[in-house]
Amino acid sequence: MKKRRVLSLVSAAVMLTGIVAGCKSKEDDKIIIGGLAPLTGNVAQYGQAVDNAVKMAIEEINEKGGILGKKIDYRSVDEKGDPTEAVNAYYSLVEEGIVALIGDVTSKPSKSVAQKAAEDNMPMITPSGSEESITKVGKNVFRTCFIDPYQGKLMADYAFKKLNAKSAAILFDTGDPYSTGIADAFDAAAKELGMTVTNKEGYASGSTDFKTQLTKIQGSKPDVLLLPVYYNDVALIAVQAKQIGITAKLLGGDGWAGVQNQLDEKNMDVLANSYFCNQYDPTSSDPDMQNFLKKYKERYKTDPIMFAVLGYDTAYILTAAIERAGSTDPDKIIEELKKTDYDGLTGKTVFNENRNPVRLAYITTFEGKKEKVLESYSVD
Repeated sequence: MKKRRVLSLVSAAVMLTGIVAGCKSKEDDKIIIGGLAPLTGNVAQYGQAVDNAVKMAIEEINEKGGILGKKIDYRSVDEKGDPTEAVNAYYSLVEEGIVALIGDVTSKPSKSVAQKAAEDNMPMITPSGSEESITKVGKNVFRTCFIDPYQGKLMADYAFKKLNAKSAAILFDTGDPYSTGIADAFDAAAKELGMTVTNKEGYASGSTDFKTQLTKIQGSKPDVLLLPVYYNDVALIAVQAKQIGITAKLLGGDGWAGVQNQLDEKNMDVLANSYFCNQYDPTSSDPDMQNFLKKYKERYKTDPIMFAVLGYDTAYILTAAIERAGSTDPDKIIEELKKTDYDGLTGKTVFNENRNPVRLAYITTFEGKKEKVLESYSVD
């Protein structure tokens, strides 16, 4: 009886070992890459665009054989645009065995996750987290988009040199580092160029009524009004600015991407005299760009916004680095990310010493609901 029981226990142990080994074998047959994005919430349009495009890119790469002779298993989590949710989601992905992370999408969650990823030496590349300090957290953190101070400086330069603006006002979200980063850089650059900054008005995150600040701005009659905020706020502010009678040209950063989708036809004219800093040229005749635009629309039944293009390039940049590394060792992946020299939809991407890309911006306006690129532009 005792002998039979011992044999049963041994058999059970052997079976369990086989099951664990089988699971491990299945996991070893793929490379798991994590993704963080706000798929619901106030900035879901950004997160969905990034996630859609990354999935599209990963499928293309897998169709060509994957990387390191294995298929990629991309696992994305909805962090709802919340930094705490993002950190929790990051830890859940780590437990699932990710070797690298694409994300996060907006600046606050990206910075919170970057701090944890740095502790783990997890290779991380954010497609669109543009707050300057994100990549300074650790040598493992990269980004595909350009940084907020660059956008602020560039838009001030464009307003002064191309729009002949002599005066400017700023309306920004005091609780958002993306907004304050662009606002402060624009303010400093405008003054250095000799422009008069008539107003620098702030509002609390989540506000929907901007008439008090806009009335003050209207009294100063600036040539241009900078709105360094996300698309949902831009739509509300632009409509209220028109109602108050503001005729200043409206300026913005890359957070304007998708704003036309927030406005109905009767209100689209509020963007008729506006300019924002885009990270790609949707009107490019480049075959790769045209193929991407066509494929994305066929699959998702909507035109891609800038965040989709950044997500697509990010997926290719990261997977190419893993392939070059010849390993999923984080130090080797990080070293190969540093060496990136990639020609993608957003142009040529190389990283500087702070792991930020060096590239042109595209000044964009609107014709109805269509974005129209006026020119590529850069500043030192």
